[in-house]
Amino acid sequence: MTEALNELAAYIGEARADLIVSSQIAYGELTLATTPDNIIALLTFLRDDAKCGFIAITDISGVDWPQRPERFDVVYQLLSPKQNQRIRIKLPVAEDQPVPSACAVYVGADWYERECWDLFGIWFSGHPDLRRLLTDYGFEGHPLRKDFPTTGFVEVRYDDLAKRVVYESVNLKQEFRNFDFLSPWEGTDYVLPGDEKAAK
Repeated sequence: MTEALNELAAYIGEARADLIVSSQIAYGELTLATTPDNIIALLTFLRDDAKCGFIAITDISGVDWPQRPERFDVVYQLLSPKQNQRIRIKLPVAEDQPVPSACAVYVGADWYERECWDLFGIWFSGHPDLRRLLTDYGFEGHPLRKDFPTTGFVEVRYDDLAKRVVYESVNLKQEFRNFDFLSPWEGTDYVLPGDEKAAK
């Protein structure tokens, strides 16, 4: 398999070196790095070239690197059934930098890009319907960013009196923040079964 990946990497490097920043084989997979200006041309080449034949997009995801100037990696996963190979494309982008939408190349990119926008805030320019996919339309923020609080900003519940869903600010009770770190088996006001074993 590594030999086939080496041949594929060499072929892509010779055919379209102008579209690739770097190429790496790790963990039995080929990863290409490119730029936002070249992503559509690279995806089109990988789909249409007879020796590549990556006709299926299986995922588009994001990775958050908050300390890096180019904060996000947009990661494309492609599949070539004809060649029985997979390829990964990484695209580093800044927080406010748009990425050209791949929907014109792969129709299946639609919901993947919506998911990246919803969860990371990565903007895909030219997307036909870029709106939230997994969170509410009124949701604030992007929950997979590393600076997003794990508790979120609001909590949702159904109000029986109002007969509708209501949003309330997150209010953590203080008793959930008081932990007894002396023993994982001991509570503060009660004794758990098995505590007597730890005392011996």
